[in-house]
Amino acid sequence: MALLPRIQSPADLRRLSPDQLPALAAEIRERIIDVVATNSGHLSSNLGVVELTLALHYLFDTPHDRIIWDTSNQTYTHKLVTGRRANFQTLRQWGGVSGFAKREESPYDVFNAGHAGTGVSAAVGFVAARELSREDYKVVCVVGDGALTSGMTYEGLNQAGALQKDFLLILNDNEMSISKNVGAISSYLSRLLTGPIYTTLKEDAKAILKAIPAVGEPMLRAAKVAEESAKGLISPALLFEELGFLYVGPIDGHRFDHLLPTLENLKKLKGPVFLHVITKKGLGYPPAERDPVFFHSAPAFVRETGEPRHSSPVPSYTNIFTRTLRHLARAQSNIVGITAAMPGGTGLSGVAEEFPDRVYDVGIAEQHAVTFAAGLAAQGYKPVVAMYATFLQRAFDQILHDVCIQNLPVAFCIDRAGIVAEDGTTHHGIFDLAFLRHIPNMVVMAPKDENELQHMIKTAVDYAGPIAVRYPRGGGMGVPLDPEPRSLKIGKGEIVRNGDDVTILALGSRVAPALEAAEQLAAEGVSACVVNARFVKPLDRDLICSLAARCKWLITVEEHILQAGFGSAVLELLASEGLLGGVKVRCVGIGDEFPDQGPQALLRQHHGLDADGIARATRELLGAAPKPVQHQLSR
Repeated sequence: MALLPRIQSPADLRRLSPDQLPALAAEIRERIIDVVATNSGHLSSNLGVVELTLALHYLFDTPHDRIIWDTSNQTYTHKLVTGRRANFQTLRQWGGVSGFAKREESPYDVFNAGHAGTGVSAAVGFVAARELSREDYKVVCVVGDGALTSGMTYEGLNQAGALQKDFLLILNDNEMSISKNVGAISSYLSRLLTGPIYTTLKEDAKAILKAIPAVGEPMLRAAKVAEESAKGLISPALLFEELGFLYVGPIDGHRFDHLLPTLENLKKLKGPVFLHVITKKGLGYPPAERDPVFFHSAPAFVRETGEPRHSSPVPSYTNIFTRTLRHLARAQSNIVGITAAMPGGTGLSGVAEEFPDRVYDVGIAEQHAVTFAAGLAAQGYKPVVAMYATFLQRAFDQILHDVCIQNLPVAFCIDRAGIVAEDGTTHHGIFDLAFLRHIPNMVVMAPKDENELQHMIKTAVDYAGPIAVRYPRGGGMGVPLDPEPRSLKIGKGEIVRNGDDVTILALGSRVAPALEAAEQLAAEGVSACVVNARFVKPLDRDLICSLAARCKWLITVEEHILQAGFGSAVLELLASEGLLGGVKVRCVGIGDEFPDQGPQALLRQHHGLDADGIARATRELLGAAPKPVQHQLSR
């Protein structure tokens, strides 16, 4: 009899015997694979953490005991056993179950997180709150090994070790974050094992063993094996015990006979404890085991083969970025690519195939990535920082302090700008214009299509100061590509459709629907001029002011939060030129809210960012209902 249908809460889970848990884990894997194959989602990490999640809910009194998930995209098993099994097929869909922990969704989701490296700090906050309130509950934080490249994790570890209060930190170590881990943390012991004392002793021991007839060589080989084993055991223990934690592990994260007794013992210990658990990403689904990077955030796929359900002949904006930067890097040896644990997602992995020495993945360390780029720029290189919009916001101070104050030529290529669909609230890239355009020396632009993107990347590489280009997730418009990218004139937009009644100033991805809206309006007798603004900073002052003076009715459209965005910049310009009194303006964008998850097209429609929404806003601005279209009836 199936076990999963019997689990409505962790209380039901605890009624099972330990020897039933492996069968439940197998059922959960099947359920996760089926739903993600249909809906898309984070598959590799969730398949790797099934047993650990079950063990935690089996032994801890959740939700009284608090479990905090760093990043929280590995919470599918957690959701299945905490009352969301019946709705799990709605995972990542509009109005459905979130793909991340969400406090509004369940009392078992105690902290929302979409960015890695936040878990430890949040958990230490829970620990401090418990002590201040004199309450009695356990605090458990699960972090992936990728979080160990995040500086914020060590800030949290530092305080947790100093507090010396009960706290269980579990490292889910699958030797990957999204792409393969990088950096010195993964080889911490190397500094010790290459020091003069150790190396001298080791070489002396080798010489002695080699001099022993018959048994010397076998003993030497055995010593080598022991040394390699010791590296895995000693290095993390030294690091975390120096930070004030009791280190335990590593243990096999897929064996309940390891997890359950270990966790049972750790529940009784006092003070901060660090449990090191080894897991395998994608376990139970061979395609995900073979390619955990692709299945980290997988599109909908055919379960039998692992192949994507849908493909498009139109290249994505990310593909155009890769193609263009490779082309430019062939001619300019000072171009260097930088990303923060997302070489595949940003397209830099394609550049690294041709220029492996000129692409750097710094791990989940966005702040470091930007200041690292500033250092390169100060020495004559042209760093191209490729990052998702939602992650770039983590490095705001470094952009301002280390790049823009010094007016250094760092190019920011901002992928996933705007609505990003099923990843939802924490991942929508709708704040970048606001936190970039007000910084002195910064140039900000957005392309109307993939052809213009290649020209903007060329513009960014050629520009002698800080510059950013933002572009959306997904496929392009299918327009022809010019043979060679060219630099655009900074701060110059273009009229893409002439009209006399109203001006629609559109930015980036909203130019195409603005043109569609103009067609709708034309059928109603309204003549709309459509402008591809191109630049948010500097704005095309002459073009915008001349059109405002002529038309008197103006719409701005952006796939971004309205506060401090493109529309705000236009209003500031018109105010500074004394034109606001003579022109009526309507700004179309995302209101004062965090958009939820859902398909891009649906979310754009919901926020009035599609052609119908733009046309509707224009009609409202003009204060007139659509005029009826006269049709000639045939006899």
